Amino acid sequence: MTPSRPRIVVVAAVAGNGVIGRDNQLIWRLRSDLRRFKALTMGRPLLMGRKTFQSIGRPLPGRRTLVLTRDPGFAAEGVEVVHGWEAALGAAEGGELMVAGGAEIYALALPQADAIHLTEVEAAPDGDTVFPAFDRSAFREVGREAHPAAEHDDHPFAFVDLIRVA
Repeated sequence: MTPSRPRIVVVAAVAGNGVIGRDNQLIWRLRSDLRRFKALTMGRPLLMGRKTFQSIGRPLPGRRTLVLTRDPGFAAEGVEVVHGWEAALGAAEGGELMVAGGAEIYALALPQADAIHLTEVEAAPDGDTVFPAFDRSAFREVGREAHPAAEHDDHPFAFVDLIRVA
């Protein structure tokens, strides 16, 4: 990490088959994962692509929402629109930049990610969006917490924390 760029932190929930979504929507109900996402991102700049933002439908409270899009006419109340990866890094103003997807945004972030917070979902759903491949050997696992399926969690899953080592 150079002093001029923010610490890049990827946050994603990924099924065993790599699927992260279908029809621009989440494909499972994991309330525990949503609570963790909120805790990890609260008070930090949160970057997402336009389609991800539109699937949520609003800026998330307590977070500066940055929306990365190629559409020069895109605007939405309560968000900051950026038109490129370097612009997103600059808008984060140092500190941390939390990256919340979708797949294209993850693909931009992963080569520079300093940390990754994965929720590994024990499921193999049909989907049209997958998490990009990345060099896992460039990261060290520093935390893993397994959870069974429960009343508010459709599938078993594990919270996995990775930090870049190479």
